[in-house]
Formats: sequence, C-alpha cells, structure tokens
Amino acid sequence: MLKSFRIGSLFGIPIKLDLTFLLVLPLFAYLIGVQIEPVTTILNDVLGAGIDVGAVTGGALPWILGFAAAVGLFVGVVLHELGHSLTAQRYGFPIDSITLWLFGGIAALSEMPEDWRQEFTIAIAGPIVSVLVGVASYALFLVTPEAFGGARFVLGYLAVLNVALAIFNMIPAFPMDGGRILRALLARGRSYAQATQQAASIGKMFAVAMGLFGLFAVNIILIGVAFFVYIAASSEAQQVTMKAAFQDVTVRDIMTTASDLHTVEPDASVAELIQRMFTERHTGYPVVETDGFGGERLVGLVTLSDARDIKPVERDAYTVSDVMTTDLKTIDPDSDAMTAIERMREHGIGRLLVVEGQDEWGSEGAFGDPALRTDGDLVGLISRSDVMTAFDIVQKSGSVNPSSRPRAGD
Repeated sequence: MLKSFRIGSLFGIPIKLDLTFLLVLPLFAYLIGVQIEPVTTILNDVLGAGIDVGAVTGGALPWILGFAAAVGLFVGVVLHELGHSLTAQRYGFPIDSITLWLFGGIAALSEMPEDWRQEFTIAIAGPIVSVLVGVASYALFLVTPEAFGGARFVLGYLAVLNVALAIFNMIPAFPMDGGRILRALLARGRSYAQATQQAASIGKMFAVAMGLFGLFAVNIILIGVAFFVYIAASSEAQQVTMKAAFQDVTVRDIMTTASDLHTVEPDASVAELIQRMFTERHTGYPVVETDGFGGERLVGLVTLSDARDIKPVERDAYTVSDVMTTDLKTIDPDSDAMTAIERMREHGIGRLLVVEGQDEWGSEGAFGDPALRTDGDLVGLISRSDVMTAFDIVQKSGSVNPSSRPRAGD
C-alpha cells in the first residue's frame, strides 16, 4: 500500500483510505456503469427484479448507479473487516486500523492469534458478515417498489456481490479468509509454524492458478489479487517461521558485542568514514565520543546513506558529526530477537544499537513514538544481516551458538 489517511472510526477502530482506493473506486463505478444493461437482465432473470432496462440505461443514470453500487460495495467491505476486527477485540487482540485499498480492505491486527479456535472464529466472521450484508440488501430489494428501478438495481447488485465476496474469500488461498480457516484447522494437529507453511504453500498454488486464469481471461484485477496473495503468503510464512525459530533467542544471543564492534569518532571526516566502510565492509557505525577520563559516550549512528549524501569533492570538509543520526533507535539486550526484527521493519532501518541500563523514556522521536534514552551502556549492535545469519543457523542446527556470533553488516 501507498499512503493512507483517516476518514473516521467505527467502534473505536480508525477507518483509513489508501491512495490506491481513490483510483479503484472510479474504476469500479465505470465497470458497473458500462455493464448495467447485461447485469440488469441477469437481476431480472435471477431475482425477478422487474427493472425496466431502458429506464436505468438512459443519460447519466448508469454512471450514477455505478458509483452508488461501487460505494455500497466498499461499505460492505468495511463491514466485512469490521466482523474480523470486533471478533478479534473480543479475544483481546487490539486492532490498529481498517484500511480500504486497491484490493479491498485490510484489518490490521496488532498480533495474530496462535490458538486455532480463535483464528478460526476471527477468520470466518468476515464472510459471515458479508452474507448478512447480502441478505439485508436482498431484504431491502424486496420491499423497494418496482417503480424505483435504480434503487432495486443497486440493492440487487449488492445482494449478489456481497454473497459472492463471502464465497470468494472462502477460497483456501492463504492469507485470505479461507486460507486462515485452513491454517486454523491444520493447527489442530501440528505446530502453528508447520500449519502456516502448509497453508501458505496451498495459498501460493491457488495464487498461481488464479493468476493464470486471470491471464487467459485478460482480467487485470484477478492477476493483481493473485500477485498479492502469493507475496502475502510468502511474507507471513517467513515471519511465522522466524518467530518460531527465535522463540527462545534474545538480542544478546545474536548481536555483535561491543568488544567486536567497529565505532567511529564524531570528528572523523566523511572521506575517512567511506574509506573505512570500503576496507572493513561495514555500512553502519555507532559514533562514540571520548571524554576527558578515557571513557566513551554514544552520541549517534552513521550509515552509508548518510555519508553518500555528501558530494565526493566535499567529503574532506565534512565530519561524521555533520551527517550522523542522533535520533537513535535502540533495544535492550534481553529483548527477544523478534522484537528487534519488528522494530527494524517498523522504522525502515537496517540496524539497532543495543543499550543496557536504559529504563526511562525520552522525548518523542522522528517517527512519532517515544525514543529510548541512550544514556545507558552500549553493549552491542544488531543488524539485519545478524538476524538473517542467526536465522539460517537456527534452521540448520536448531540452536544459536552465542560464541560464534555474526559480525554487524547491512
């Protein structure tokens, strides 16, 4: 997704629109508008709608009805996600937001349940709500007089489409609702990680089949959904596998310790910094300042991206203190490894400074969250390459050997 903005809230849950939604809404309105005649014929045949085709296809009415049906469809999507969200809240899982975007809606759970009963209930709640929305639309359709052909078209269309949405979401293509239900059922007799891997594999097979069907049918939306399902299944499977692998692993186990850590002083030139990066093959250094008593104080972090912003001819004139980052993202060494991974992902950074003895919170950081104070002791650094190396070791050997810690890298 691109950038989203909040438009309101329901039951205390923020409702957001992604910028891609503003593109797809008029597209859906157009597609419904150009198909209004054949769809009306189907509604007349299947539901006995009794809609005068000529009355709903004249002038600008197809585009008005198309827009109304598109808005109604996405209202149904919000209610679908609200079904997931309220059920998750009942089990104690907070919901960050519900976001409408290119391929529908996403309810952002702060944490996924690992109890198969809870996941089953949360996953099936969405399709149940869609069916109920479809039934409610059909009930309104039945009580709307035939003279109101446009309203009957919109209500009949939404009745059919919400039930179709529920059926489509029940396809066992993880991480769609049907795929999550499949994982919940698989998790009854195996570990959560194994169930996720199997559900993800089935989901990717469905995604490939869906993509091929969309390709032959020249259906761009279906191809896009298939691509999203494949990527999302792979991503969640990797995340769950990582969580299982790092279940008993702390940051201290996989970090580069302070004794092995390469640091740089704030008065070193940017040219010297880049030369060190080339020689030592590191792309990030903690910046430490020596006090008058021979001690060291952490003052910042400098990375290759900070240094390369300076033009080559000016790098001798600039020092590390001119380009380093002082809004430091840190973590305690006794935190679990998954916390470090999630924090790096959340802030879009490649490394965290490991600081011990920081038990107070400082002012708000650049990302809008409270930044940890850095007046504790620097005991190490953990980077993405540390994490991936440790993950590879855990997968192959089943444990992490703290005496053979990887060195800090990207």
